[in-house]
Amino acid sequence: MSRTTTSAAIPSDIEIAQAAKLRPIVDVAAELGLAPEQIEPYGHTKAKVNLDVLAGAPARGRLVLVTGTNPTPAGEGKTTVTVGLAQALRRLGVRVTPCIREPSLGPLFGIKGGAAGGGYSQIVPMEDLNLHFTGDMHAVTSAHLLLSAMLDNHLHHGKEPLLDPRRVLWKRCVDMNDRALREIVVGLGGPGNGVPRQDGFVITAASEIMAVLCLAEGVEDLERRLGEILIGYTRDRQPVRAKDLAAQGAMTLLLADALKPNLVQTLEGGPAFVHGGPFGNIAQGCSSILATRAGLALADVVLTEAGFGSELGAEKFFHIKCRAGGLEPAAAVLVTSVRALKMNGGAPREALADENLQALGAGLPNLDKHVENLVDFGVPPVVAVNRFPTDTRAEIEAVVARCEEKGVRAAPVDVVRRGGEGGEELAKMLMEAIGDGAARLSYFYDLESPIKKKIEAIASRVYGGDGVDYDARADRSIAELEELGLGTAPICMAKTQYSLSDDPKLLGRPRGFRLRIMDAVASAGAGFVVALAGDILRMPGLPRVPAACDMRIAADGTIEGLQ
Repeated sequence: MSRTTTSAAIPSDIEIAQAAKLRPIVDVAAELGLAPEQIEPYGHTKAKVNLDVLAGAPARGRLVLVTGTNPTPAGEGKTTVTVGLAQALRRLGVRVTPCIREPSLGPLFGIKGGAAGGGYSQIVPMEDLNLHFTGDMHAVTSAHLLLSAMLDNHLHHGKEPLLDPRRVLWKRCVDMNDRALREIVVGLGGPGNGVPRQDGFVITAASEIMAVLCLAEGVEDLERRLGEILIGYTRDRQPVRAKDLAAQGAMTLLLADALKPNLVQTLEGGPAFVHGGPFGNIAQGCSSILATRAGLALADVVLTEAGFGSELGAEKFFHIKCRAGGLEPAAAVLVTSVRALKMNGGAPREALADENLQALGAGLPNLDKHVENLVDFGVPPVVAVNRFPTDTRAEIEAVVARCEEKGVRAAPVDVVRRGGEGGEELAKMLMEAIGDGAARLSYFYDLESPIKKKIEAIASRVYGGDGVDYDARADRSIAELEELGLGTAPICMAKTQYSLSDDPKLLGRPRGFRLRIMDAVASAGAGFVVALAGDILRMPGLPRVPAACDMRIAADGTIEGLQ
């Protein structure tokens, strides 16, 4: 069998990043037309962009969503393709910037590793980005914990409104995977230590404050949204919000700098925005509206990524982020891979490196459904077939041929090994798609529809299900949320990323299934209702051998083991 790429090893991600010669951040900013006084440098290679840059600035650029098919557990490289495609467009003379999410320390030290891309398609400085960066994650954690502390102080002093300790919704927060913190008890040790009650922790990326930060349109909107966060209920089931504790002002103060978009660069020296990091399951899974708007004001093309497959990331991007920010995408890039499609076709995970045209063919309907979803949303897609060293020519050609049968542009990309050069074919296809001017975003539900109607629209039109079944708890919760005035909010679906359904074992393009909604909860500050289609962990645990075991810093300051 012939292969499309060689299996020759390339340096590790961190070795490539450490060997890069970075441009001063003032020069990167100048490429976008930003003057030195319009940025706040954090050292020489990263900076915050002042919000006054956006004041009255028209959107000059075209917005492109990067999404994907249902992935393998290792992911399919959406971030890598996003960065590589940006490098390719810049090579073609396009003024472009990617907008991606910030990494979380929990997955970094757990199993996933870094989130700056891979190979010769990375955001740099990679070590800074993956570790403390500009402190945004810590600011979100601090704001979250401030509200937690004020809540328990409110309980301790018996202040009005009288929270019921049994009906507190707000948990604590830390940016680290720690399963032991999922369920805890606080307030033990006597009356001076507060009111004993059950509590727990979520990881920072799953905090509602992270979702709020990425949807806020400015400082005033941030404070308003923080005040709306629902933290619990009184004994007579009246809602208590953060503003009832007068917490929103101090929380905004902690988040004021974090609200400003972060500017860094690609390995090839082009500008890149990295800002915010809400979970792709429990929240909207997109970078901030402010970073996207900054890109649209300063660049001709903005590439922004949404987490997981298109049935999760793209659906939330359209229904939540685009609605909230008044955004109009011009096209979408659908990232897939031979290995993901083979897995969706029934190939076992340990055999994904073997040529298997039969499993690939069985998995292609998964690709079809994701393409159809994007077309139905009114956003023309181009398909990026992200190459892996084990892919064969026959497998790559089969995927491209399937796309051509469906009337969709497609190209293999090899940005991991070749950087921007490996994405130029796709970049040209994308510019053709943008030039067609055929995009007209169409929503799958009206906000005025009842919550259940919105859930059912997503289940049938996006997932391809036959209907929705609601647990008794979900029925009660939905009724309560509508009484709270959240009936007109968009829906944020929380389900497995491995299937179009809510069952991770139903791969490919499942049919004849019904979606089960177990519960629905309010993210009132973020402005959406989370519908839980399965048990979604908001505090992950570490694997048996955490990635942290291989990390260290050498005597000369060189970081080792970070991927």
